[in-house]
Formats: sequence, structure tokens, C-alpha cells
Amino acid sequence: MHGRPRKAPTEEEQEASVVKGAKLRSIQAKFFQFHHTNTYTKEALEVNAKLLEMNPEFITGWNYRKLAVQYHLEAAQSDEDSIKSILDEELKVVESALMTNFKSYGAWHHRKWVLNMGHSSTDRELFLLKKFQKLDARNFHAWNYRRFVTALKNIPDEEELQYTTDMIYENFSNYSAWHNRSVLLSRLLKEEVEGYYPKEKVLTEEFEFVRNALFTDPDDQSGWFYHLWLLDQTVKLEHLLVSSWPPNGSNVNVSDYCALSPSLSSISRTLPLILCFSEAVGGINSSTVSVVCESNMDSNLTWTPISVDKSGFARTWLTYLTFSSEPMHPSRNYLVKVSIANSEGIISSAGFCCSNPSHMAFTVCLPSSNTEFDEGPDIERIDWSEENFSSNQLHSENLGLINSFNELTISGGNKKTYETNAKIIADEIAYCRELLSEMDCKIGKLTLARLLLAYDALSSASRGVQDQNMFQYKEILELYHDLMKLDPPHFQYYKDQYSLVFLKQELANEESLLKYCYQYRDSTSLSNNSLCLCLRGLSLSQIGCIEQLLWVQMLDLSNNGIRSIEGLESLQLLCCLNLSNNKICSFSALEPLRLLKSLKVLDISHNEIGAHPIDTRRYLCASPLSHASDWKREEFVVSGPEMTIYWDAFSIFSGLNLRQLSVTGNPIADKKFKLFLCKLLPAMKWLDDEKLR
Repeated sequence: MHGRPRKAPTEEEQEASVVKGAKLRSIQAKFFQFHHTNTYTKEALEVNAKLLEMNPEFITGWNYRKLAVQYHLEAAQSDEDSIKSILDEELKVVESALMTNFKSYGAWHHRKWVLNMGHSSTDRELFLLKKFQKLDARNFHAWNYRRFVTALKNIPDEEELQYTTDMIYENFSNYSAWHNRSVLLSRLLKEEVEGYYPKEKVLTEEFEFVRNALFTDPDDQSGWFYHLWLLDQTVKLEHLLVSSWPPNGSNVNVSDYCALSPSLSSISRTLPLILCFSEAVGGINSSTVSVVCESNMDSNLTWTPISVDKSGFARTWLTYLTFSSEPMHPSRNYLVKVSIANSEGIISSAGFCCSNPSHMAFTVCLPSSNTEFDEGPDIERIDWSEENFSSNQLHSENLGLINSFNELTISGGNKKTYETNAKIIADEIAYCRELLSEMDCKIGKLTLARLLLAYDALSSASRGVQDQNMFQYKEILELYHDLMKLDPPHFQYYKDQYSLVFLKQELANEESLLKYCYQYRDSTSLSNNSLCLCLRGLSLSQIGCIEQLLWVQMLDLSNNGIRSIEGLESLQLLCCLNLSNNKICSFSALEPLRLLKSLKVLDISHNEIGAHPIDTRRYLCASPLSHASDWKREEFVVSGPEMTIYWDAFSIFSGLNLRQLSVTGNPIADKKFKLFLCKLLPAMKWLDDEKLR
């Protein structure tokens, strides 16, 4: 366990184990006789107590004791002495079991159950806990039980916090004490108890406190984990909205985006509106988000979360603005204002309410009423070869639409808070650099990288705009590069973090972003916006900065090391996507594609789909053929044995309206699979560079 090799038992230990096993089976047989006949005599309880002392993990034994206690309590009625005697006996049995195994879940749970009866001394429990914690100060069962007892006894959190301080000074490596400290401090900060406000003052003191542990033993992880918790408390941003499409201050022609609408009509003009938040939120609806337009617009907006978590929250939310046509009027520009006021209805996954208002505005150009809409131009084959893309001077309207760095309103009070917290993080960066100058510490390097990223987030929030320090990004990348060498078992994690930071660096501002923007040679093959973001050949293993890419309609991610496309579901304007020559090994890794209803062109050629005989990710999604699934067999476009083999491909592609698909170079892409795709995607015109009839 924990990397330590298991020692082979000696001959004496084996003999003792055989004897103990025989005795345990004998006692267990007697116990089951009593249990099956609902016998709760003194003899039966003594047998049960012996059994639990030998095997405290025997849950059936503890459940039997609960039934026995309830039986005897009913017989005792209101005799206080008898009740106390019964419960005291239970505490003794639990204590004997804990002496055998201090980490028995069943024993601790039974002791809680007894204390909830309200006839036991909590003072005695605290005394007993101190004895146990002298034997093992880090045992999390004892700390969990201590929280339970202090809640029953109504001991103030301030007193318990001092107890954790004393325990930590005894041993800086007491992870359970650090964890208990974070639980207590969370409540004290939330309730703004006297002496624990303002929050910035408390965090500064806590950083100083944990620093003593870090400098004493930098290789112990307990203090570093608490430091990470403090960092999370410091960097939390109450300003949730980070970007939108259309961007603030942009001018959008509705006719350029009509093909992205869920339904088309000759009497309506429809435009998607996307809001992206710093973390998953819930409560986005017409009452919490106000959308006002000078033109006649349908005010009954339905907001749809993209990629919902278990709580129904999502980072990205989508709605469609529908503008009525105005007869006899030529094309006109109309102002649209979007406001998220202070609202308790919008709650983040971390429990924050949207306490800061956000305001943005953009103009839409509505074509005249006689303009006809269709599904856009008939897409011919998109050739992803480099020679088909040029970096000519981009048009000014394109520059406006890719500007996702919204200057949203942030109240002055919060700006001051962000500035204060940024100063706290800056001090921690200096101390961390000082520590690393004296020794090569892996977790110290990881913490410094996280501190630098946190400083960027806070300093950007205090200014209200994205204004990143390029040298800082360079230092973070160097740290992750070192960690990949120092800690090979966690190489992939560091590689993913390196990719995310690298993208932050390259897309940090409009000037650096434009280096990756190219014009497709044949704009008639696409919509009116043929701008492509080319991120090919950058050794990326993960995709980030999604909030800055909401404008993207054509994206080239080929020749990287991408294994998952998590996050791409937010790019609701995406029409063309190139994922060729990556490391995607299953259709399950392409799950976000199901939510990209505007996708017409997809290239997943030369990946590893089908190369692995057992794809564990495949079982994260229920088969449409399983009894637990809500799929309806009569809705399948295709049927037969192919569905049994390719159901995961069906689950990804069936809801898409692809016109061009490339799967060549994947082990699964045989003739049989391609025939399956042709049946599944009747609108498809190109498959692996071959035109279909």
C-alpha cells in the first residue's frame, strides 16, 4: 500500500492466522444463529461483541447491535438508569473494536449513532479522542468524529481552530489537522465572525502561518495542500461573466449567421447569443439576463446550457435572438443591450451569487424584408492543405468579431479587493522563489506555476481587461517543462497544463492572436466569414482559452497530441473542424461534437480510434441497446448488427448534419464502417476526399 512492497508472512504468522480464522468462523456461526432468530439475550450480545472485537469491519454485526439496542430501549421505556447502562455498554464495545482497528468505518459510525441518542457525555468523548490522537494524530476518522462531537457540544469554531494550531505545531505533517483547519476557517470567513474579517487580512495571516511549515519541511505535502486551498480562496472571482458572442462593441450582420439558427424562416432573422462564464453557473433565464433591442425582437428568450454538469450548471449558455422583418425598410443597424444585474438567481458551482453587474452592447444589421434565407452556400470539399490558407491583411469587420476581450463593468469595491489579493499572491510568489532558490522541490515548482497564473487572473480582473505579462508566461512554461523531467509518472498532467498555459500566452491579446488567423482561399465554399484559426503543429495535448474563441467558425487543430476535445462544445458557431493527426483513441473522446449543431465539415483522420482492444472510455456512455438507456430503437436511422458494433459512433454523429467527413487512417475505418457512416449521414457529400453519389 502507498508504494510499499507487501511482506510475505512468516510461518508463525501463518499459523496464528489459521487459528484466528477458525475461531472467527466458530463465533460467526453462533452469531448468525442468534441473528436469524432475532435473539437479543445477554449471551447473544456477548458473542456479537467478541465477533466485532476480532473483526470491526463486520457491518452486519453493527447493524445487529442497533436492532438489539432498540429492542432493549423499548423494554426499558423511560428508566433513565437502564437507558444509560445500555448505551454505555455500546460505547465500551465500540472502544474495544477501535483498539483492534482504529480506522474501522463501522465502529465510528456506530459510536455516532449511540451519541445521537443524547444520553452520553461529550466531555468523555473528547478525552477519548485525545488518547486516540496521541496514537495516530493524522487519523482522519478521529478528526471527522471530533467535528461531529464539537457540533453536538456547540464548541465555537474559534476554539477548534486553536486546537488545530496546537496539533500542527506538534507535527507540521498532520494533513488531517490542516484539512480540519480549512473546514473551520471556511465557516468563520463565510459568517464574518469577529476577528475573521476582512477576509484579505485573515488570508495574509494564514499564508504566513503555513509558510513556517513549508520552509521547515518543503518535501512534505500537507502544508502545500493547505497552501493550495488558501490560493483557491484568494483567487476566487465574484465577477463571473468573462466573454460573449457577439462581443461587446461589435457590429454583426444577421445574414452572415442565419445558417447557424435552429430553424429558418423567410419572415424572421435569427442570431445566436452566447454567454461564457469563468465557472459553471445556473439560473440563466429571461428574469436574470435582460436583452433589449431597438428593433422588434421576440422577448421570450429560452436559454440553453451547453454541456450541463450533474447540478444542471454550465459554463456556456446559448439563446437565439429572433428579429421580425420590417416591410418597406432597407437594411438597418439596431443596438442590442445585454445586462446581468446583481442577481441572487445566478449561482456559480462554488456557491457564489452573481454580485457584480455586467453590461455589454453590440449592433446588428438586419437585411431588408425581401431578403431570402437558405441554409447557406452549398459547401464544396474543404481542403486543409496549408497552401489553401493565406495571411493577407484581415478586414476590419473580422477584427471586431474576433475581439473577445470584453471590457465589462466591474464595481470599484471589487477592483480594490482584486488588487489587494493580487498583492497577497505577489508576496507568496516572492517567498516561493526564495524557497526554490535553495532547493529543487517538485511541489514548490508546481505551486509557483499556480501562483503566477493566479496573479495573472487577479491583476487582469482588477483592470477589467486582459493584459498579460509575457515574461510571466515564459516562466510558467519553464516550470512545467522542468516538472515533466523531474516527475515522469505525472508527465501527462504537466503536459496538459503546459498546453493550456501555452495557449494563454499565444492568445493573450489581439496582436498575438492574429498570428494564427488565416483566410481560406475559397470563401464561397463557406459562409461569408472564411476566417480560420490555425493551431496546427503546436504539440498541444489539451484545448484551453475557450472563452476567447467563441467567434471561431473554422478551426484547424491538426498535427498535435490532443486526446480529448473537452471545451469545444462552447464554440457554437463552429462549422469546420480539423482534428487530423492527433491522439484521439475513441469516439467517446469526441463527445462534445454532439452539441455542435452547426458543424458541417469534420476531419478526424489519422488518429487512434479503434486501435485499443479495450476502450474504457467507451463505457462512460450507455449503449443505446442497453436496458438502462433512454434511446428509442424506432428512432434509429440505421439498424442491424452494425448498431451493436458502432453504437458509440452513432451516438456522436447521428445528431449532426455533416457534409464532409474524413476518417481515414483510423484502425476502425474499414469499408464496413464507411458504409455505416453513409447510411447514418444521408446529407454527407464527401467521405475521405471522395465525392458520394
